[in-house]
Amino acid sequence: MDTVPAKLTKRLIEEADELIKEGWYANKSELIRDAVRELINKNKMQKLEKAIKEDVEWGLYGR
Repeated sequence: MDTVPAKLTKRLIEEADELIKEGWYANKSELIRDAVRELINKNKMQKLEKAIKEDVEWGLYGR
């Protein structure tokens, strides 16, 4: 794995620490990996939805 340095606001750190304290994540690294993974998956879905919409519009309206 590569290491990626990142600066986070105090508020984000506090919220991350709270999730860790509640047992959602073992540590900040795990939390950040999961957050990045979720962001990438969300972006992939948005791209797929856009492509489908464009295909439908092309099929219906020829644009």
